[in-house]
Amino acid sequence: MVTGKNVKELVGLIIGKAKACGADLAGVASVRDLKRSPSHAISERMPEFDGVGTKDVQGRQRGVVKWPERARSAIVIAAAHPSEKPEMDWWVTGASAGNTAGNRLLMGTVSELASWLEKEQGIQCFKLPYHIEHGGIYMKDAAVFAGLGCIGKNNLLITPQYGPRIRLRVMLTDADLPSAGAADVDPCEDCPMPCRIACPQDAFEERIYFPEEYGQKKLPGRNGGYNRLSCNRQMVINQSDFEEVEIENRQDLGKQVKYCRECELACPAGPKSSIGGIA
Repeated sequence: MVTGKNVKELVGLIIGKAKACGADLAGVASVRDLKRSPSHAISERMPEFDGVGTKDVQGRQRGVVKWPERARSAIVIAAAHPSEKPEMDWWVTGASAGNTAGNRLLMGTVSELASWLEKEQGIQCFKLPYHIEHGGIYMKDAAVFAGLGCIGKNNLLITPQYGPRIRLRVMLTDADLPSAGAADVDPCEDCPMPCRIACPQDAFEERIYFPEEYGQKKLPGRNGGYNRLSCNRQMVINQSDFEEVEIENRQDLGKQVKYCRECELACPAGPKSSIGGIA
């Protein structure tokens, strides 16, 4: 545990080290805050979902987070994923740990940062897997509390620097650090929502979550107008439209899947170099 340290100074050191290790953005959030965050608060009441991105793990309820007992804060890191580098998020069945190039980059950053925190700062780290059922948490909520951005009308994290074109990873620690707090940014407020128009499955067509049902105003798609079943339908189509590719040190071919990013790429937020949107 951290003792006798200036908390603000320590948070600054952590963010600086995360960026030195390869992160484009980094922030800190309190686990106390995250447990009350929108996705974590309603996860046990959400309809059962067994689509792409979930895992069947014995003794675990899909979508429900199991927090490490000593976890007190979360360190959120982000890697920019510009539209001209789609290969960062191409999935290959049978590939090595981390699977995608973007995820391997993030895992390397987390590993280096965790080593520094434990050896130099005396902070215990809990490196998390991607899937909730394997021990992960809701990363977009963590990123909001860590001050990286806001949840957009496309149900993605929107950052001032990169719009929604980023990839996230989270690590928990036993250091009791405060949340940075929500960033003062909302590019979606007066936006005509090209993200929703771009969706090939009309996943934002109908409002299906309501404040009265879940006891909070912050809902999927901001107003409850996001249907993950429709989104999953497109992901299943993407999986069936795979390409066979060679995998290093393996004789059999792997299946490369390029998942849909239409709502992400249509978003005008972020740097002009990505899609010609606002700076």
